[in-house]
Amino acid sequence: MPTRFTRAQRATTATAGLLVLAVLSSSCSYGPTREAPTPIPPGIPPGAGATVPEVDIHAPGRTSDQLRPWAEGINVQMDIPLAALAAYGNAAETMRQTRPECNLAWTTLAGIGHVETRHGRYRGASLNDDGYALPPIIGIKLDGSPGFAEIPDTDGGEWDGDTEHDRAVGPMQFIPESWRKYGRDANGDGRADPNQIDDAAIAAARLLCENGGDLSVAENWQRAILAYNASQEYVMQVRDAAAAYSVGTTAP
Repeated sequence: MPTRFTRAQRATTATAGLLVLAVLSSSCSYGPTREAPTPIPPGIPPGAGATVPEVDIHAPGRTSDQLRPWAEGINVQMDIPLAALAAYGNAAETMRQTRPECNLAWTTLAGIGHVETRHGRYRGASLNDDGYALPPIIGIKLDGSPGFAEIPDTDGGEWDGDTEHDRAVGPMQFIPESWRKYGRDANGDGRADPNQIDDAAIAAARLLCENGGDLSVAENWQRAILAYNASQEYVMQVRDAAAAYSVGTTAP
């Protein structure tokens, strides 16, 4: 399990100033498969992973349910909850159909989900059948303490329960200010909720595409991840996790 909320502790917002880094690469690491370790490819952007089947994104209800058979075939070997993997695939497929120029892969969303909350499993939480992280995952108070930004309350405590300062919320760790900009309903219940993995994944996808552009370009992919958290260390953590998922193994 993670030892911290990456976005909250680094106290960046989804609209933080973007930094442009040189193209990064990392040496190969290895998944935990005992018989034949799977090399994790280096380089940016990470691979696209298993092809997501086409989804009727205009169908009523929870469109990620269409991807459960796909997700059931691969989620266990990657240690990603079924609901989370289906949500990542649904968000990536939605972007493919509505913003094909973005070239967002589900592996990138999964990399972020892993780094942020281990796919909704931070400190004993888990995703229920409806895709909600329970108990809700709420980050630390962003009150200007050493090492943290000060972000006064922007939502009246609606999402984070704090009427004095904002906190990151949900499996993809959105602060209320960013949720107001990127949040969308993706599970068909008529409400955009950062605690629900389908909604959170599509919001993350929108953030990445709007800030990065064509994510098949290394520099653009980095810029998109830096918009999520302006940290080179964070970029590499997400890259390593996404690259592992691209070859169907667990994240380091």
